Amino acid sequence: MKTITTSSSDRSAALAAAVILVVGMGIGRFAFTGLYPQMVQDNVMTVSVGSYAASANNAGYLIGAFLAGFFPSVSSLRKCIFAIVATVICTLTLALPVSHEVIIGIRAFAGIASAFAMVSASHWLLHDQANTAGAPLLYSGVGLGIAISAELIAAGSWYGLNSELNWLLVSVAGAAMGICALQIMSTKSHVSSVQTHITRPGHTQQAALSARTLLVIYMLSGFGASITSAYLPLFVRGALGSFNPVHVWTLFGIGAIPSSFLWHLLHERLGTKKALTTNLLVQGIGVGLPAVYPSVMSYGISAILVGGSFMGTVTIVLPAARRVAHTVKFNVLAMMSSGYGVGAIVGPLIADAVFARQQSFTLSLYFAAVALLIAAAAATFSRKNGTTETKLTT
Repeated sequence: MKTITTSSSDRSAALAAAVILVVGMGIGRFAFTGLYPQMVQDNVMTVSVGSYAASANNAGYLIGAFLAGFFPSVSSLRKCIFAIVATVICTLTLALPVSHEVIIGIRAFAGIASAFAMVSASHWLLHDQANTAGAPLLYSGVGLGIAISAELIAAGSWYGLNSELNWLLVSVAGAAMGICALQIMSTKSHVSSVQTHITRPGHTQQAALSARTLLVIYMLSGFGASITSAYLPLFVRGALGSFNPVHVWTLFGIGAIPSSFLWHLLHERLGTKKALTTNLLVQGIGVGLPAVYPSVMSYGISAILVGGSFMGTVTIVLPAARRVAHTVKFNVLAMMSSGYGVGAIVGPLIADAVFARQQSFTLSLYFAAVALLIAAAAATFSRKNGTTETKLTT
């Protein structure tokens, strides 16, 4: 029997990769959500401009996911360096008095940088370092980044900083964290580019979802999660009185931090189909709850449920997709991120169109919840593809 342990070197590698996602995703992609209400309040942009900026960010994420899969001669570490540098430049630019068109353009480029962070940090840890056990810590970086950026924004607002100075604050923090992570990553050697399948005692083999089924599910989940993740502080702003709505966004991030570990464990115990179905159902309930019961409590519960499940989808889907990567001819990690990006582009555009007509996000939340329930059904009733995966048994 072979005993598999996690060394301190493995943990430091996973932590460094997680910090790349703290900066590239938590700050570069999602700090905009926390600052959205303040940017509208400061007349930096309108709700409609913010919607276009959110969709532009998701479009950039789609483009970046495609580009990150190209240039195989460029190492994952170099792509991570690009992601950090580009993210800091984008956030610093938003600290300047720029036009609406520039805001939209910058958010598109920030989306490219975020995709490079997600795809390249995942590839560096899961592929180059052959450290699949580090996946939960890696993806917890997104929630940690959301929580850090949200509380930095709240602290800045408490001290009277406007939205532009708050962008400067999160930029400096992102640069400092990114430099530390890249220094750690540069000391790690390339371990392996070959996936080794080990069946351990206490594990059984079961059928896996196909790469194409996972792609469709991931696209639907991108649409479903995008509306809450783009607008949460904005649509709760009027319901909280003097309480800063960015703290609700902090709840979202806090829910996401441990979720990767929880969903990784459930993935191992239940297998991809059952774990993914459960994840999408929880997420669908969280997205739809504020539409059914609009109240301060429902907003908080929604933030925790969606925050506690949306990165769980990533934690389940990307490792599952990598296990069936040999069955398709495309770069599966890049394609999954692209599919998620397609869904996430459509979400804010629909939400903006609905808001323009009804001055409400309620119908958009219903659409998003239905998309997640359809994804859950796809996971449950998908056909077996003949590929097996390992499931933990007790």
